[in-house]
Amino acid sequence: MSVFHRLAPLLLLGLAACASYQPVSDTPVRVGRPYTIRGTTYVPAQQPGYDQVGYASWYGHESGNRTARGEKFRPDWISAAHPTLPLPSYVEVTELTNGRTLLVRVNDRGPFARGRIIDLSRGAAKLLGVERQGQAPVRVRLAEPDEKDRKRLRKGKPGAQRPTLTGEALAAQRRRLPSPR
Repeated sequence: MSVFHRLAPLLLLGLAACASYQPVSDTPVRVGRPYTIRGTTYVPAQQPGYDQVGYASWYGHESGNRTARGEKFRPDWISAAHPTLPLPSYVEVTELTNGRTLLVRVNDRGPFARGRIIDLSRGAAKLLGVERQGQAPVRVRLAEPDEKDRKRLRKGKPGAQRPTLTGEALAAQRRRLPSPR
């Protein structure tokens, strides 16, 4: 048997593994079907005007795993997981302790922990200043960024800097925060 015939199955397996991830793209946007995790049913839907406060956590050890969108999860990119927003979606996340605001691309499902409304990638958590915390209070608001910001986020880079929330505007968002459980 020739060397090619012996190595062909390994070569094909390697190519299949490379092709198993979807390219990073904004189309098609997928809403998805309802799904149940640990007894809780989540119903993905279009949510114009989405604006919630709650708690965020971050994840980063799943490097190489596939996101719910089929893309390769890259922990240092500026991305997030949300249980019900269409994939992909873009959101502004404001950390309610320091007021930092960041544009984030949602391409995965989660979090599935009670009281949390978004899971940030390690890269997003670092830019918001919450990497050393297990969770942080946040505001998550649906955004419609321009194509330049979308393109940067599709490449894992941050979008244009957002203004820091301060003073009474920050205090008003903190008052909306539910009590920790």
